[in-house]
Amino acid sequence: MAKQHQEDTLLKAKRSKLSPPPLYTVLLLNDDFTPMDFVVYVLQKFFSMSREQATQIMLKVHMEGRGVCGVYPRDVAATKVAQVVAFARDNQHPLACVMEGN
Repeated sequence: MAKQHQEDTLLKAKRSKLSPPPLYTVLLLNDDFTPMDFVVYVLQKFFSMSREQATQIMLKVHMEGRGVCGVYPRDVAATKVAQVVAFARDNQHPLACVMEGN
């Protein structure tokens, strides 16, 4: 009888499906003071873009008021926003970088 009780309490492995983490879009916002070359440099430095890609995004920011830098999990997006803002302030530019949930 003790053996049957032991079999009844045996736990079965249960597979759980993990959903991917929510993603956030990192954006640069236009301002009238930050030089275009600085924006291109930021995109290359912090978002690993080629000069051509960075120039396209910079022009989108300039013409449309905002441009997408990338889509990342929350902690990566928050880190990139903080790095860009700190770098811009260190270089005395008002460049705004924000993140939005998808």
